[in-house]
Amino acid sequence: MGLQAGTVAAAEVAGRAICIETQCPMAGALRALSGLAYLSSYPAGIRDQVSTLLAQDPAALGPLLLRRYPQAHAVRTDKALYQYAMDLKSQHLRNADAVNKVVFDNKIHVVRHALGLHSTVARVQGRKLAARHEIRIAALFKQAPEEFLRMIVVHELAHLREREHDKAFYQLCQHMEPHYHQYELDVRLYLTHMESSGERLWDA
Repeated sequence: MGLQAGTVAAAEVAGRAICIETQCPMAGALRALSGLAYLSSYPAGIRDQVSTLLAQDPAALGPLLLRRYPQAHAVRTDKALYQYAMDLKSQHLRNADAVNKVVFDNKIHVVRHALGLHSTVARVQGRKLAARHEIRIAALFKQAPEEFLRMIVVHELAHLREREHDKAFYQLCQHMEPHYHQYELDVRLYLTHMESSGERLWDA
């Protein structure tokens, strides 16, 4: 039994907030303790399909994800990541605040913490108060499909314009990446796979 395309497609409209803290770590239901915590905000039908698959084989999600995303991206350095994020920003958020830093962060532990972090630090420059924006991406996603990386970067960039995780925020995410909710679901499936099997996919 596999996750049927129709059911997975339906989950695109079931995307939920994936960061909840002041500095926007993409966490929310990603603080998994057991079971299908990564999928807790999705319809019961999807959770039931995943449960059935994992009951048959704890590593069953791996082949499904590899068929859908056979290759990892080539963005392996902080310099390349910064350029990747700036290319997206120039396409969709040209007039938004500047981003000062974008890096992979080994200190972000995905299973217990977050996927990415957008922090804003206010600093006094002369008589003006300037905001410094930094984006950090969990180092796990240095070896991941480009679609996963793009979803995370889009999410963090969207906070340049929309601070809250409201309708306007997710509309902006979907404007920047029309398949945003599908990629979010598949990232959650990947995290569920790692928790169930202990196996990473796309490792170099």
